[in-house]
Amino acid sequence: MPGEPTALSARLARMLALDPDAPVIEFRGTWRTWGQLATTAEGVRGHVPGPGTRVGVLLRNSPAHIGLLVGLLLAGARVVTINPGRGEDRVRADVVGLGPPILAGSPADLAAFAPQDPDATALLLLAATDLGEPVTVHGKPPPPKPPSLPPLAGRPDSAAGRGGVAIEMLTSGTTGPPKRVPLSYQMLTRVLLGAKYYEGNADQTPRLRSGAAIVNAPLVHLGGLFRVLQCLNDGRPFCLLERFTVEDWADAVRRHRPRTASLVPAALRMVLDADLDPDDLRSLRSVVSGTAPLAPETADNFQAKYGIPVLVSYAATEFGGGVAGWNLTDHRRFWAAKRGSVGRAHPGCELRVIDANSGEPLPPSAEGLLEVRAGQFDSDGWVRTTDLARIDEDGFVWIVGRADQVIIRGGFKVHPDPVRVALERDPRVLAAAVVGHDDSRLGQVPVAAVELRPGVGPVTAAELREAASGLLARYELPARIRVVDALPRTPSGKPDLTAIRNLFATN
Repeated sequence: MPGEPTALSARLARMLALDPDAPVIEFRGTWRTWGQLATTAEGVRGHVPGPGTRVGVLLRNSPAHIGLLVGLLLAGARVVTINPGRGEDRVRADVVGLGPPILAGSPADLAAFAPQDPDATALLLLAATDLGEPVTVHGKPPPPKPPSLPPLAGRPDSAAGRGGVAIEMLTSGTTGPPKRVPLSYQMLTRVLLGAKYYEGNADQTPRLRSGAAIVNAPLVHLGGLFRVLQCLNDGRPFCLLERFTVEDWADAVRRHRPRTASLVPAALRMVLDADLDPDDLRSLRSVVSGTAPLAPETADNFQAKYGIPVLVSYAATEFGGGVAGWNLTDHRRFWAAKRGSVGRAHPGCELRVIDANSGEPLPPSAEGLLEVRAGQFDSDGWVRTTDLARIDEDGFVWIVGRADQVIIRGGFKVHPDPVRVALERDPRVLAAAVVGHDDSRLGQVPVAAVELRPGVGPVTAAELREAASGLLARYELPARIRVVDALPRTPSGKPDLTAIRNLFATN
């Protein structure tokens, strides 16, 4: 049953056994089968000493890494995601700080980031090169014992749900260093069930489906990893992209003709600005977009150009996935009146807005801190976010900004998101990001980094500020604007606000 602690592992094992010869992952133009996935996964499972064993995984978008992940989940392991793209020194420090008894990844990543003598550190190395090929093993793990866990950011393990922690998932690192949030096997099972909100057919009978999905988000962050688990849970084959490019994504859409696709806002804007033939995307009935704010004008422009509605969603790593969003029915009925909303709460989830000082719930359309009570949590209590929001009488949610990013400029509160939206309404601007910068007189002032659209000639900060002045109060206007070749971004595609702050700290 869905609520059982081993439901996710049992479901994956059942799907792997249905038809070993059927295709499951297309990568670089070549299909791998369910049988090849099962071979690698079983090879990995045999080296995990017991449920709850912490295993660090240097995750990349490749079939071999999916085989490692599935094998660990079959074994009931506690997967600790490690981003090998964060820079060699930081990744090595991460591996040492985590101290997992098992480290898994590609041979090249293990050679680069593992301790030089794994035998001396009682570390087992698991290397996978491709699905269906033997897993390479080096080193020797210590005897199984209850894991000694370091403190984790976010909610405590007990709030992650029963059935043990499945994944210590990296957050996107938008506002600071990425943190790990524990997601339990039970939570992931419930979130996968909740994802049926976007589908017309909620059938859970184990079977292999036709029609390939496209996975273009990084596996090291929740969007990519959850999409892979969703496909495997549903028995759906998928095309895996190493990284997002407009050309590779559009080619995958042309070949596989999916009915829906997921694009983070940065990727969606790239597709919008590309010279694609709308007929190439005609199979898509919708595009789901989340992880970062998306201007309603961008969604409207995308639909006007390609004829595809954009279904905005609201999710967080701490929730294991989405808790609110648009579906096609709501979009057809309400979008014109509710533009800019992130949709309504998913079935099994409740959202409310509270006063930050008193904690009391606020009436419809009042602005305050957003709280979530979701079915994937074991607790019946409300989980407080750092997002400022308002919810109207129909249950539609608007994310106004983040409480921890509010800029106090000489006593005036400046929310970065409205400033960003005003800058992005300039037709010359592709994307913008706004942060607070220390000021000796005013405390803090808003500053902005701006990325221009391709082909746009030189634009001065004064011109950009003038264009936004009709939409913002004087105290909201950025004190400084820097035009950059490209906004620094996290691997999940969000603007890297720490890197953007550093742009102004060094100049």
